[in-house]
Amino acid sequence: MKTSVLVVDDEQKVLDVIQPYLIQEGFDVLTAKTGNRALQEVAEKKPDIVILDWMLPEKSGLDVCRDIRKKSSVAIIMLTAKTEEMDRVVGLEVGADDYMTKPFSLRELSARIRSVLRRTNPSSLNSKVIQRGDITIDEDKHVVLKGDQEVALTPAEFQILLTLASRPGIVYSRLQLLQVITGDTYLTYERSIDSHISHLRKKIETDLSNPQYIQTVHGVGYRFGDMK
Repeated sequence: MKTSVLVVDDEQKVLDVIQPYLIQEGFDVLTAKTGNRALQEVAEKKPDIVILDWMLPEKSGLDVCRDIRKKSSVAIIMLTAKTEEMDRVVGLEVGADDYMTKPFSLRELSARIRSVLRRTNPSSLNSKVIQRGDITIDEDKHVVLKGDQEVALTPAEFQILLTLASRPGIVYSRLQLLQVITGDTYLTYERSIDSHISHLRKKIETDLSNPQYIQTVHGVGYRFGDMK
């Protein structure tokens, strides 16, 4: 089961940015735009962590945090434009586990979520399951799904896919991928990566003439398509 995240912010444009990114990172994402709705979602859906904006209509983020803490130990990260030390202290004193000031990077938010969950509820963190588009990679179980269908991969193909999918958009050279699967960087074996890539594409791509997952960067190497 994926880690569930409730993102609470009254700005739709903020939700529209955070939600797809966290889904790409392998989380199930719920959203709420008011404090009262957030409390309802926590009670009904029981998320693993709440990303809670300080300034909300109906009920402030601080009040929501206080109310959550009366009934639940769910992890909470407060988001706010406030930068004063006292504001951060107040947020932590009412029960928040961490605090981030706006603006922030999505990568940092994802890292903070995982860090907080490692401290507060490590059993809920499914950090070794990667979801990219309709491809799911379970590192612990060594299983790959395309949609709901399991894809049979060789160990080398699995390691290449896991490496590329872990950092979408980042280009890996053939030598780098060779080292991932063999621990060696012998130039004579470099082109064997092309063969592995070819077999991998046949198993996960819908259109081989226009790969969406494993993409070639001519003269450099391969990358996993950025599924944003």
